[in-house]
Amino acid sequence: MIRIRRSATAAALALAAVATAVLGLAGPASAHVTVNPKEATQGGYGRFAFRVPNESDTAATTKVEVVLPENAAVGSVSTMPVAGWTVTVQKRKVDPPVEVHGSQLTEAVSKLTWTAATGGGVKPGEFQEFPVSMGPLPQVDKMVFKVLQTYSDGNVSRWIEEPTPGQEEPEHPAPVLTLTAASASASPAAGAPAAASGGDDDADSGTTATVLGVAGLVAGLAGLVLGGLAFLRTRREPAAKS
Repeated sequence: MIRIRRSATAAALALAAVATAVLGLAGPASAHVTVNPKEATQGGYGRFAFRVPNESDTAATTKVEVVLPENAAVGSVSTMPVAGWTVTVQKRKVDPPVEVHGSQLTEAVSKLTWTAATGGGVKPGEFQEFPVSMGPLPQVDKMVFKVLQTYSDGNVSRWIEEPTPGQEEPEHPAPVLTLTAASASASPAAGAPAAASGGDDDADSGTTATVLGVAGLVAGLAGLVLGGLAFLRTRREPAAKS
């Protein structure tokens, strides 16, 4: 019995170590600023949310600046009100003009800045989403949004590094929206924006998939441990009876 108990304890410790390692690897990946959903269709419209987690233990996030890429002008950009925050929109001249519903626009949004009300902001251990509607999306492979996150203590996190495929993720990666070519069979109504994409649903689906994957791995390891214990018991029972 002592040997079985020692085996059970060792197996439990091994299972806990594996689970901790898996969960530890999954956690830090979501710590930086992201755009959700992460994929969209060129020429379409969509609702996107910039998700900003607070990484400080003592200060609140009080300002978020999102810079739109200069090489990918968007004709229409609108923001959704966020309680406790005000937003300012900066524009720039574009050449050639951007066509939206048959009109030639010579200006496009270059930066969005959200500022928290006095005493407000994203507190430690919290995150905030800033929804934006954009379209028509440009004919490029991706849009890289550089983000500056300012804290109440004056510190600034600069999420401006562009990730490179095949290489390790940079320390401060910029949010990236991947754009794919529209399907030849797709035929949306002329001049009508596509149905808005639910950034929350896509992000939550990704989170759910990760949690389920981890839970499945832990359950599988637990099954192996219990099977081993059952095997040890069956081997010792005949000896006990004799």
